[in-house]
Amino acid sequence: MSSVLRNPIALIIVAILLLFLVGSTFTTVPETKQAVITRFGEPERILNRYRAGETFGQSGAGLAARFPFVDEIVWIDKRIQSIDMENQQVLSTDQLRLQVDAYARYRIVDPLRMYIAARSEQNVSDQLRPILGSALRNELGRRPFAALLSPERGQMMDNIQNALNRVAIQYGAQIVDVRIKRADLPDGTPLESAYERMRTARQQEARSIQAQGLKQAQIIRAEADAEAAATYAQAFNQDPSFYDFYRAMQSYEASFISQANGDGQRGRTNVILSPDNEYLRQFTEPR
Repeated sequence: MSSVLRNPIALIIVAILLLFLVGSTFTTVPETKQAVITRFGEPERILNRYRAGETFGQSGAGLAARFPFVDEIVWIDKRIQSIDMENQQVLSTDQLRLQVDAYARYRIVDPLRMYIAARSEQNVSDQLRPILGSALRNELGRRPFAALLSPERGQMMDNIQNALNRVAIQYGAQIVDVRIKRADLPDGTPLESAYERMRTARQQEARSIQAQGLKQAQIIRAEADAEAAATYAQAFNQDPSFYDFYRAMQSYEASFISQANGDGQRGRTNVILSPDNEYLRQFTEPR
């Protein structure tokens, strides 16, 4: 032993072996990870397991020990993961072929089940991706294209999420959200036909609104004319002779004074009538 202590190279080798032993025995579990400790390929225990509503800093993260050279650590992310679905073609109930691009977000909530069923997070994503496409086709295939532009879209997303979650739970995962990024008609005739149908529908709606507006305007105008006539009648009935004089003046103005000429000046009209003509009684009767 003393010879080893006097040999610097031996001391360095011993220190390296001790550091390697300590590094193989102790590990640091971060807040964002959960770990499955396996012994000869069989799961033994879980470190820093995900718990809903867990306060940051009060989880099982920190320093952990294991048997060196016997136990292995399988790291599993506690954070939300994403699945990007490849562009899918979906046939809606109104026979429109839609190009749909969607994604799902999930979290591993049971690391032991995930390790037994899939062994890795990548395998979980690979298993859920085709299920997402299938659930999306089944749900959108039961509805028209217009449903994607209505409040019904929220219910569709919930149905897809529930269908995907029934499969995800088998892999220890929980679906957090499902969203459609894009849902477009393919370029060409289908897209132009859809635009033409939308344009025709909007034009019909505009004509209907315009017809309703004209009808309402006529009703308001007729009611206003009736009210004006009643007001005039009530006013003129208080003095019938003045009403007769007023209407005669209006008639004279319309008959004897022509419309404005090109210079903006109103011309005059020459009319030859007998002095005792009834039409001129307002000029001959004493007042």
